[in-house]
Amino acid sequence: MKILMLSSTFPYPPSRGGTQVRTFNLLQYLSQRHEVILGTVRSPDVTNAQIDALRQQVAELAVFPHPQTPPQPPLAKGGLRLQQETEEGFLPPPLNKGGTEGGFSEIIGKFHRFSRFLLSGTPPNVLSSYSQAMQNWADELVTAGKCDTVTCEHSVNEIYVRPEWRQKLLTVANIHSSVWGTCREMLATGTSEKPLRDRLNLPLLARYEKRYCAKFSRIVATTSTDREQLLELLLPPVRVRGKQDFFVPPIDVIPNGVDLTQFPYRSIDPGGHTLIFAGAMNNLPNIDAARFLSLQIMPPLQQRYPDATLILVGASPVPEVIALGELPGIQVVGRVQRVAEYLHQAAVCVVPMRIGFGIKNKTLEAMAAGTPVVASDRGLEGLAVDGGPQLRRALRANKVQEYVEAIASLFENQQLRQEISVNARSLVDSQYTWDIIGRQYDRLLQF
Repeated sequence: MKILMLSSTFPYPPSRGGTQVRTFNLLQYLSQRHEVILGTVRSPDVTNAQIDALRQQVAELAVFPHPQTPPQPPLAKGGLRLQQETEEGFLPPPLNKGGTEGGFSEIIGKFHRFSRFLLSGTPPNVLSSYSQAMQNWADELVTAGKCDTVTCEHSVNEIYVRPEWRQKLLTVANIHSSVWGTCREMLATGTSEKPLRDRLNLPLLARYEKRYCAKFSRIVATTSTDREQLLELLLPPVRVRGKQDFFVPPIDVIPNGVDLTQFPYRSIDPGGHTLIFAGAMNNLPNIDAARFLSLQIMPPLQQRYPDATLILVGASPVPEVIALGELPGIQVVGRVQRVAEYLHQAAVCVVPMRIGFGIKNKTLEAMAAGTPVVASDRGLEGLAVDGGPQLRRALRANKVQEYVEAIASLFENQQLRQEISVNARSLVDSQYTWDIIGRQYDRLLQF
């Protein structure tokens, strides 16, 4: 089977976030069984060596410059095609950079982006990464009948799929989670950075998600919660449902996985009172979790355990996260080569997510590494961890005191740490390796 995979996120190396990790591991699995043609966008930090490494994973690779960066010289060797963006493909840069914070230029920029969203029906972040050259390339492949299936590896890539394609081949949107549902959740929990903007955007996101879902043969989400959110949007209750004037595709749940070579099981239990939280530190849900853990959970925990320390691991820490390193017992280390080495040094991994849907790679990776996990409902979403007293795979907490008590129970009880460590790793081995997840995706594409 010939599979055209579209990803505006360059998926190599698979270490810079959940989208990269999921996309790379799925394409690696599929490439062993099918002919995979990958179209992707090159961000400024992508090197030629990384392009060459990715090229080894697929039958054909087409890399396009990001529409808001200067075009790179085209490369053409070993089957790699790097096409330059035409002037028509460039989108205007954001207009909120000029002037002072809250100044006239910023206001005009916000108005411009909202107006464009209102008129086009497509969110600004989707338009900002859109490459007309990549669109032309995908159009040519589909028109020429050179692929049997088209997959969009994240919802932002839906923009490349023509509605009429669904009538001639299988089209799949691997969305990760609902954009409408995420926005609604942030407003409901008071965690939105810009509530006025998000209240205005919410009905537009609902309209957008309904429209793009109707283009696809199938939708893939990572948890049953994601699936239920989409169904709530696409299939409202009977009493308010009128005549359905758009196609509602089947929605399948395929979770994330773990590369066990990157996250081997720990050789020893380090004991002690060290905590770890890992994740991209420029991502809003992770920033919120890091601050919640540092500012609200650590102080009462340190009253009980004065030597308790917290390590914050993850790329691109924003100033709000860097500032946490000034607090007693908290270390911000930024990007590291191997997260597993830091997980192995910690007694407990805390995943105090309060926003953000979808299955969390960070939780799965800690479980694979054998580090006992204390996490919120959001941090454990999609994972069967509550198996009764004999099958505990993680401890659940949502309030500050619940976190303190759960962490303390692990600090104090070596047998409990070992039980959770072993059970968690066993769960990952049996359900969440990339071979298992890739097999599920492969079956769906051949349905």
